[in-house]
Amino acid sequence: MSINYAILGMLSTQSLTGYDLKKIIQDSPFMPWSGNNNQIYKALVELLEEGWVTNEVQHQDSAPSKKIYTITEAGREALKAWVLSPPELPEFKNTFLVRLAWADALGEDELDALLTGYEHELYLQLAAEEEKLRRGEFSPRRTSREAYLWDQIHGRVLEQYRSELDWIRQLREDLGIHSKDQKGEKPMKYHVVENNNQTIVVVTSAEPPITTGQDAIQLIEACIEHNAGRLIVYAEALSADFFNLRTGLAGEILQKFVNFSLRTALVVTDGSLIKGRMKELLAESKRGNTLRVFASQAEAEKWLAES
Repeated sequence: MSINYAILGMLSTQSLTGYDLKKIIQDSPFMPWSGNNNQIYKALVELLEEGWVTNEVQHQDSAPSKKIYTITEAGREALKAWVLSPPELPEFKNTFLVRLAWADALGEDELDALLTGYEHELYLQLAAEEEKLRRGEFSPRRTSREAYLWDQIHGRVLEQYRSELDWIRQLREDLGIHSKDQKGEKPMKYHVVENNNQTIVVVTSAEPPITTGQDAIQLIEACIEHNAGRLIVYAEALSADFFNLRTGLAGEILQKFVNFSLRTALVVTDGSLIKGRMKELLAESKRGNTLRVFASQAEAEKWLAES
């Protein structure tokens, strides 16, 4: 399946920039592409060469110029022809199932850890998709039938996550493996604040500090519990590995926040923690609107409440 046709579909609803297309694809629960710049702009070049889209540069006084893409009549015809082409059957390839196939070699505690980790990831992904819908996921509604189709698509995605959760819980029950409640193993100290009608979870410490991506699920669960889309994390709640990019911990945790559309501020009072590649990463994050670092909670709250 070519990303070109998905882009034509989006452009059939309205004219969009490359960045708009990238954001829609990355936020989509069912489009199977990463939506990186190479994919998007390679596809747009090909669509331009085919004559299926046009573009126009729009100049802005206080911001960089942007290129807006519009579908042509030939593009609409190509899109319709593709929609009418024979559909592909769904794939059921799943790396977790491959791991599970050889899980008989594990002890009960190890198998419990495997099932629990997968169950938590499913739970968080389901919550993330529900949150995206609540905030207004891209969903063209030009006609009542189109609105119904998009509602059914998103509903199908949620149904699949719920079904997978039911299956993993039934699997655990059939195997007689009862989940050990691990939430108390890493007590996390946090509180909730309201600022400018925004609910913000503030995590001040964790004992022991968060050392794995799985530990970070606690942070997201706290946000889910309080219906918060904003998070402040003090450096004291994170292990030293978080600030060493070679460990990969920061990338793993921050990706979970992105998946949940969670806007996050780090409060770091010890400036010596921010150095080398971590300093470069945080400098790069300032170009977006999902992660920033501050020296105080007041500054962090101000940014989260205004953004």
